Amino acid sequence: MTILDQLAATIEARKAADPESSWTAKLLAKGPEKCAEKFGEEAIEAIIAAVKNDRENLTYEAADVLYHLLVMLAAREVPVSDVLAELERRQGVSGIAEKASRG
Repeated sequence: MTILDQLAATIEARKAADPESSWTAKLLAKGPEKCAEKFGEEAIEAIIAAVKNDRENLTYEAADVLYHLLVMLAAREVPVSDVLAELERRQGVSGIAEKASRG
């Protein structure tokens, strides 16, 4: 089990937790739109760190991005395994060819 799988399982378990005792439960309780908004905020922070060439902060923000991506996926009932399967499907396929196949 990868760390992403472990984190996704923890996030899934937090769906039933008390929002007063868990940041994940609190975020999920606010709904998928809030989860998406928070993911976007974290992505912008990672972009800023990358532009500034701040490796340490980029590492920290990238971890936040991955966590909030998994929360957003959980809020919309999309298993991380589906995303990983899509990445596997794309492996070895040219990015240009893959984009063209989507129309």
